[in-house]
Amino acid sequence: MKSFASDNYSGIHPTILSAIAEANQAHASSYGNDPFTAKAEHLFKQQFGQDTEVLFVFNGTGANITALQCAVQSFHSILCAKTAHINVDECGALMKATGCQLHAIDTPDGKLTSELIAPFLSDLGNIHHTQPRVISITQCTEVGTVYSLEELTTLCRFAHQNGLYVHLDGARIANALAALGCSAKAGTVDCGVDIMSFGGTKNGLMIGEAVLIFNKDLVANAQFVRKQLAQLFSKMRFISAQFVALLENDLWLTMAAHSNAMAQLLVREVSSVSQVKITQSTDANGVFALIPPAIVEPLQKEFPFYLWDEQTCEARWMCSFDTTEEEIIIFVKRIKELCANLDR
Repeated sequence: MKSFASDNYSGIHPTILSAIAEANQAHASSYGNDPFTAKAEHLFKQQFGQDTEVLFVFNGTGANITALQCAVQSFHSILCAKTAHINVDECGALMKATGCQLHAIDTPDGKLTSELIAPFLSDLGNIHHTQPRVISITQCTEVGTVYSLEELTTLCRFAHQNGLYVHLDGARIANALAALGCSAKAGTVDCGVDIMSFGGTKNGLMIGEAVLIFNKDLVANAQFVRKQLAQLFSKMRFISAQFVALLENDLWLTMAAHSNAMAQLLVREVSSVSQVKITQSTDANGVFALIPPAIVEPLQKEFPFYLWDEQTCEARWMCSFDTTEEEIIIFVKRIKELCANLDR
C-alpha cells in the first residue's frame, strides 16, 4: 500500500522519467543555455504571461528563499501564517539567508487576510523597527485550504496599497488551480501576485521547482540571488526537461485534479465513521481529521501518515497523483475496523 503521509512520498510520473532520459541522449550547454530550458521557459510564459521571469531551482526551500531574497533587504520583515512552511518546516533557512524578521500570524484556516495583517503594519516608517515588506502566502495552504480568486485579489490589493509585495509559496499550486478551475495566470498574476514558487516534486517530478517573477521591480538581481544561494544547477536541462513534460498537454493539471479527486473520495468515505471528524475544508489534496488516539499507532503501521497536531490527535492525510480509489477504500475500511474495535 502507498502511504498517505505526503505527496512527497509519491514516485516519479513515467512521462517525467522519459523526459529525463530524453535529455540524457546527448551533450547540451550548461547553466540553462540549452533547448530544454528555453522550451520550459516558453511554456511557463504561455501559462503565466510573456513578461514572466523563470528561474529553475532544486527544491521548495530554495525556491522560497530565492524568491523572497529578491524582494527584501535585511531590515525588512516578512508576514506569513503561523502554519506557513517558511515558518515551520524550513529550519530557519529564510531568516539565515535574508536576515529578515518573520512575523507568524495565527489564522483559523491557514489563510491570511487584511484584517489579520493590519496590526503588524503599525510600525511602517518607524526607524527603530523592522519594516514589513512582503506578505507570504501558501496556495494551497498548509492545512489544505485554497484562497478564492476574490480572497487573493483583495489581499494583493491591500498589500500593494501599503507598499508590500505578495509572495506565493506554490508548492501545491497545481492542486489549487485545479480546484479553482481557472487558468494559471488568472489564479496568480491577474490577482496581483508579485513573485512565486511553482512546485514540481509534490506533483510527479523527481527534482526541481521554479521561481516565477511577475513584478519587474524584482527581476534585476534575481539571477545573482539564485547563484549565491547555491540554487543554480549546471546540468539544468534535467530539471527543465521535467517541466516541459509537466506543462505540455496539461499533465500538471491532470495529476493535480486526480489527487484532489482522491481527497474528496477519502472525505466522503471516512465521513461515515462517527469517531472521525473532518477539521478543515478539503479544497485540494489534503484531508485533516480528528481521530481516536488509540487507532493512530496501528493505522500508521499499515498506512504511514503524519499527525498534524499530536495534542488534539489531528491527522493529515495527503493524496497523490498515483493514489487509487482502491487504496482509499482499503484505507477507510481499516479505519472503520479499528474504530469498531474501540466499542467492544
